[in-house]
Amino acid sequence: MSPKLTQAECAEMCVRIRRHIIEMIHAAGSGHPGGSLSATELVTALYFHFLRQDPQHADAPDRDRFILSKGHGVPVQYAAMAERGYFPIADLTTLRHIDSRLEGHPVKGTLPGIEASTGALGQGLSIACGHALAGRLDGRDFITYCLLGDGEINEGQVWEAALFAAHQRLERLVAIVDANHIQLDGYTADILDTEPLVDKWRSFGWNVIEIDGNDLAQVFAAYEAAGANLGRPFCIIARTIKGKGVSFMENSVAWHGVAPDAEQTAAALAEIGEAR
Repeated sequence: MSPKLTQAECAEMCVRIRRHIIEMIHAAGSGHPGGSLSATELVTALYFHFLRQDPQHADAPDRDRFILSKGHGVPVQYAAMAERGYFPIADLTTLRHIDSRLEGHPVKGTLPGIEASTGALGQGLSIACGHALAGRLDGRDFITYCLLGDGEINEGQVWEAALFAAHQRLERLVAIVDANHIQLDGYTADILDTEPLVDKWRSFGWNVIEIDGNDLAQVFAAYEAAGANLGRPFCIIARTIKGKGVSFMENSVAWHGVAPDAEQTAAALAEIGEAR
């Protein structure tokens, strides 16, 4: 397994990940930049510091699991996986192309390290519950992480899974809510307000922490707390900025699911800058 990156090294990796996101979605001509950019710190910290995984042994029984429930944000996962060594970085620009292994949403079986097919929103936490419960029954100590969107949790199945996890006391389960306040049709507060998120998850029986999800120091601290969690499932409410890192995409409903053209791609990459 590769050595863990420091916070400073993860910050540099976030630059690389954001560049990949813009380039691959531009090459595809379609995709979801906003929610991929908002989750960059959350996913980068997992893949390069916290997840116990080995790309050469992607099915190892004791590996930590990562399930991307907000499947449309898969460009950030693909970018991290490529940098981590699961497949060649050059393959990133085949996103959404015919016969590519990089589908527009995660599809189990297409790539090593993809744990679940999550094209339909609201199902990932239920799948994660299954992994966490199976791990306990098998006497294994892996952690299952599940990344959800704050628009996605409009789905009732999420809350059924949250109840189940608390009832079963799945202490090796971590839910991460990418709370960027925007979904496909507009602002989450206008469509179906799920606030107060911290109080809701806590009332469902979870241990809860709220952080700035684009601040790597806070992300690291949250994952460390989750790793030491006992007795209950753990939820991280990560307040993020949709389109983080590209000024004209930030906090914009328009950039939920639109690919940048050549001029916009150049402008976005210039803002993101180069990784050292």
